[in-house]
Amino acid sequence: MEKAGPNFYDDDEVFATYMRHRQRTDTPNETLEKPAILELIVPVANKRILDLGCGDAAIGKEFLHHGAASYIGVEGSQKMAAAAIQMLTGTSGRVIPQTIEDWSYPPEAFDLVLARLVLHYVADLAPVFNNVFQTLAARGQFVFSVEHPVITSCDRGWRAGTLRQDWVVDDYFSTGVRVADWLGGTVQKYHRTIEDYFHLLQTTGFQIEALREARPQLNHFHDPQTYERRKRIPLFLILSAHKSA
Repeated sequence: MEKAGPNFYDDDEVFATYMRHRQRTDTPNETLEKPAILELIVPVANKRILDLGCGDAAIGKEFLHHGAASYIGVEGSQKMAAAAIQMLTGTSGRVIPQTIEDWSYPPEAFDLVLARLVLHYVADLAPVFNNVFQTLAARGQFVFSVEHPVITSCDRGWRAGTLRQDWVVDDYFSTGVRVADWLGGTVQKYHRTIEDYFHLLQTTGFQIEALREARPQLNHFHDPQTYERRKRIPLFLILSAHKSA
């Protein structure tokens, strides 16, 4: 049976496989998604940062090292939250072991809210976006990444455990639940169009600043063949918006 986001990562096999994957060379997270995120938010000095679905909070440790005023990670997976607490040992960073849907967001408390590859696990994004809006200070920035909608639309053409050679884009405008085999488990995600994310930001009151699709850059890769492969299709959609003064 498929599991929702936090519960999925609390499966022992899934968690172990995920952590192994993150240690590989030229992972999509490190070569594609993270560089695009950093391009949008740097510098972080003196910023109060909230990281939704913070995972192991490795990026939070980096932010604090580069002068962030504070860092709070919210993480619904117990295993991920434990890894994040360990990662931030010896720093001023904090981890709140709670889902991003259920946490009580303090008003006007942050200069930057980050959500990396977590929102496609959330059934109803409108309340989350409203909470992000009210927890940001004036001119605060919201940056998030999700699996690209051309990926979440359909997983036909891919057999789990194999290197994907073909991508099928189908049922694109039929949004909603998608179930996929991944990391040795079965996970439930939510497909939305690019327009859906864009419209939700606008209706919440955000001013949209930038859209990125994490275009591969050769200098981020060790293996030229992996770089060539990553040019075939976008894996991530990244949006940056701010709260007006």
